[in-house]
Amino acid sequence: MNPNELSLLVVEPSDLQRKIIIKELKQQGITKVVEAKNITQAYDIAEHNPLDLITSAMYFDDGEALELLHKIRNNPTIASTPFMLVSSEDRREHLEAFKQSGVIALLPKPFTSSHLTTAIDTTMDLLSTDELELEYFDVREVRVLLVDDSRMARNHIKRVLNNLGLLKITEAADGSEAIKLLKENMFDLVVTDYNMPEINGKELTRFIRSESGQSHLPILMVTSESNDTHLANILTEGVTAMCDKPFEPENVKKILYKILED
Repeated sequence: MNPNELSLLVVEPSDLQRKIIIKELKQQGITKVVEAKNITQAYDIAEHNPLDLITSAMYFDDGEALELLHKIRNNPTIASTPFMLVSSEDRREHLEAFKQSGVIALLPKPFTSSHLTTAIDTTMDLLSTDELELEYFDVREVRVLLVDDSRMARNHIKRVLNNLGLLKITEAADGSEAIKLLKENMFDLVVTDYNMPEINGKELTRFIRSESGQSHLPILMVTSESNDTHLANILTEGVTAMCDKPFEPENVKKILYKILED
């Protein structure tokens, strides 16, 4: 897929900012662009037009971008549409919900051309199939346990994994459900969120390494955590690799290739 094949919706209340974003998109070779000023317009367009990507500001006169994202994710016909946030908002608590909802990118405002290029590349990766070629595994037979308390995040991660050829995916909504599944089934890989209620990713890792009977399992920890001390503590529990949210396909592919082939 090439950028000029992409169909985008730009949701931005400022006429000037929309023009700036559209100009940047054209410089990336993207010309199939429709516009919306608010959530109501954006959802109506998304519902009635096939889109490859929605790029949205944070705040509107009729609500916030998270409301638009949730409406889209709860509509089965458009739920898988990639969503990118462009905002000057930098407070972690405001951005966390977007990370947990499976956005493909969080771009600062103003953003640079390199920021946009990365986001567009991620979109194209998400829309295409690029199966892992493994020496020791048939990638389609790899049994994956995917653990995340956010259904939207699970859907996004599952889509990325499916595009890489990982088709045998069992989902768990939290760490306690994951432990039950580990007691009853064998897996080849665990992909887990860090921040979860009751039993978090660190505690789940500890169980796998010391109590599960599958202590050898490679564990990919997916986290939006930015605290260096917390990250260091996670690694000491025996995590094989870590990956940031948003869950970027190209980065995930490199990580999975390494941990499954080592």
